[in-house]
Amino acid sequence: MSGNQALNTNQAVSLQADLAITERASDWYFTVCAIMTVATMAFMGMSMGQPRGNRLFHYITAGITMVAAIAYFTMGAGLGQVPILAEFMRPYSSQVGAAGTREIFYVRYIDWFVTTPLLLLDLLLTAGLPTATILITILADEVMIVTGLVGALTNSSYKWGYFVFGMLAFLFVFYQVAIVGLPAARALGAQPGSVYLRCGVLTLGVWFLYPIAWGISEGGNVIHPDGEAIFYGILDVIAKPVFGAMLIMGHRNILPADLGLNIRESGPGAGVGTEKRSNGFFGRKHAAGTDGHVANNTTTTTTV
Repeated sequence: MSGNQALNTNQAVSLQADLAITERASDWYFTVCAIMTVATMAFMGMSMGQPRGNRLFHYITAGITMVAAIAYFTMGAGLGQVPILAEFMRPYSSQVGAAGTREIFYVRYIDWFVTTPLLLLDLLLTAGLPTATILITILADEVMIVTGLVGALTNSSYKWGYFVFGMLAFLFVFYQVAIVGLPAARALGAQPGSVYLRCGVLTLGVWFLYPIAWGISEGGNVIHPDGEAIFYGILDVIAKPVFGAMLIMGHRNILPADLGLNIRESGPGAGVGTEKRSNGFFGRKHAAGTDGHVANNTTTTTTV
């Protein structure tokens, strides 16, 4: 037999839903897996031209796409999923009329639980935000992901309660990124401010579409899992490889010390001494305050 046999091979591995992905969606998931893999290798390759002390953003971004590649490989194989009784039966729908149970990919949420905090870390470190602000934003993000998963696995109307909790967490993340982060990034200089603005607008714009995708797939059972695969796949490609490329290219002329990061490396390939502001994350003491103003600190010299 030729073609993609992943779904047939793994059919007996786990329970199968009445409404599940087809070979076309499996092909798409494997395509996204390939995109994520190539992006990971590209980001790691780009890091090799940098001193080790300047590779932080390359490593974080490569980690994001690496985890996503594994998740998409799993989904393409029809694994990492569980059948859940759909709350809304739509017997006359050409897309979801067969639904009794719908395939829910919990591995997608494992991916997001790992990668979305790293995306925020990439972004918020670019703004030089204090450690406490970064941590509370990441916590809100984790709440958003966990409530999305619990809602997807709930087959009653209570799933929408989790959806509301997740949206409240998302609004908090939005506030921290847009209202707190942007002035702080601009206070660090024109280059960090420009990179943060471009990457922040892209991230928030794409993230606003995820609740819509959830609402018409795992939530409302409106579109077929194949449509769900395409919708989420496009969003993830934009949110991860495209975001990562924009961020890393934008950081070409920004040193970690410019963001208040104190990263010490020794041996061949280590960075040279640079001037730094202080804050708390990775050795910072204070870079920019949450109100967007640079704090009054003494500038010191450190080895990166």
